[in-house]
Amino acid sequence: MASLHRLRLCQPRGIAISHLHTSSRASAKQHYKMLVLGGGSGGICMSARMKRLFGAENVAVVEPSEVHYYQPIWTLVGAGAKTVASSARPTASVMPSGVKWVKSKVQEINPDKNSILIEDGTEISYDYLIVALGLQLHYEKIKGLPEAFEHPKIGSNYSVETVEKTWKALQDFKEGNAIFTFPNTPVKCAGAPQKIMYLTDAYLRKTGKRAKANVIYNTSLPVLFGIKKYADTLWDIVKTRDLQINLRHNLIEVRPDKQEAVFENLDKPGETKVFEYEMLHVTPPMGPSLVVKGSPLADENGWLDLNKDTLQHSKYPNVFGIGDCTSLPTAKTGAAVAAQSAVLHRTISKLVKNQKPDKKYDGYTSCPLVTSYNTVVLAEFDYNGEPLETFPINQAKERRLMYYMKADVMPHLYWHGLLRGLWGGPGPYRKLLHLGMK
Repeated sequence: MASLHRLRLCQPRGIAISHLHTSSRASAKQHYKMLVLGGGSGGICMSARMKRLFGAENVAVVEPSEVHYYQPIWTLVGAGAKTVASSARPTASVMPSGVKWVKSKVQEINPDKNSILIEDGTEISYDYLIVALGLQLHYEKIKGLPEAFEHPKIGSNYSVETVEKTWKALQDFKEGNAIFTFPNTPVKCAGAPQKIMYLTDAYLRKTGKRAKANVIYNTSLPVLFGIKKYADTLWDIVKTRDLQINLRHNLIEVRPDKQEAVFENLDKPGETKVFEYEMLHVTPPMGPSLVVKGSPLADENGWLDLNKDTLQHSKYPNVFGIGDCTSLPTAKTGAAVAAQSAVLHRTISKLVKNQKPDKKYDGYTSCPLVTSYNTVVLAEFDYNGEPLETFPINQAKERRLMYYMKADVMPHLYWHGLLRGLWGGPGPYRKLLHLGMK
C-alpha cells in the first residue's frame, strides 16, 4: 500500500536525527517528574512546554508511532490538493530534544499509584501526568467495514490508510451518487465530513461530471453545523450548488459488492434506507481511548474527566489532559489543542509553585470549513457556541484568504509553532485585532 511505503520512507530520516533525544523500548529510568502519554499534537506540544518548565531530563513521552502526521491537511489530500507525504514527518524530528521517548503503547494507567504500565510490563511512575491519547476510530462498528476499503469507490479522510482511496474514488467517478457520511458519535474535526463534499462538488464541476452526479450528505446530526452563524452560510452554499442534505441518517452497513450503503433513520427507530453509490466517503464512529476508558481517570462515557476551566483532572490533582481524549464540551480540533496548551502550561506552572491556577480555557476551537479549492469559511467559537472570531471581518463569508491560511499558513504554524510549544492559539492577536474589545 502506498501509505505504508511512505511510512518506511520516513523512518531513515528519523535515524539521522535520533541523537537529538534519547529513546528506548523500555525506559531504564523508572520515574519522571512529568510523564506525557501520547505523541500527537497535544502530547508533543505539551512535552515541549514541560521541557522548559522541568528540564528535558525530567520529562518522558510514551508514543509507539515512528511517524507523526498533520491530520487536518488530509481533507485536501482526499481531494487531490495535497499529498500524504506532505502530512508526515518522523516522530524523532518533532520530539523535543533531550526528553525521553518511550517507544511503546500505554497498557494501563494507575493514578492511585502514580504510575503506568507499558506494553512489555515495565512500570513507569510520575509526579505529574498529562494524558494526550487522542480518540479511537471504530470503522468496525459499521457492518462491512473495514473490509470494504479493499474495494474501489470508497474512502475515508480520517485514516492514513484510506485517505488516498478518497481521491482515487473521486477521480474515477463517472455518474451516480457521491455520498458523504457523519456518524452518531462525537468526532474529531466535525466539519471534515462535509468539507470533502464541497470539494467533490467543485472537482466534478471542474471536470464536467457534475450534471450526472447527485452529491448527498447523510448526517446523523439534526443540523448541518452546530453554530448557526456558519450554518446559515453553509445552507446557502448547499442550495446554490444543489447538494442534497439528509439529517438524522446514520450509516450502519456498507455492501461494496453491490455498491450500496445502508442508513438508519434516527428519528424513526427500525427504519432503514438503502442508497446506491458511485463514490462513498465514510466518517467512522469514534470513541474514547480504550486505555483511558478502562482507567479510573474516565468519566461515565469513557472520556478523560477534566475541569473544563483549568484542564486539571476532576479527582486526581496531579493529572491533566489535552485534546481529543478529554471530556471538554467543545469541538475536538487542532485549534482547540493550541488554545488548551497555553492554559494547561499556565495551570501546571502555577500548581508546581503551590499557587492557584489563574487562567481559564474558554472552549476556543476552530473549524476552517473548506467550501471549494480556493475558499474557506473560518468558523471559530467557544464553549457556549458563540462565535469567537480572530479577524475583524465577518468570517461566515467564503474567503480566498482563509483558504490560503488553511492550506499553507496553518501547516507551517503547526510544525514550527504548536509542536515546539510556541503557539497557544490566536487569543492575544484577537484582542489586538479587535482593539482590545474582544
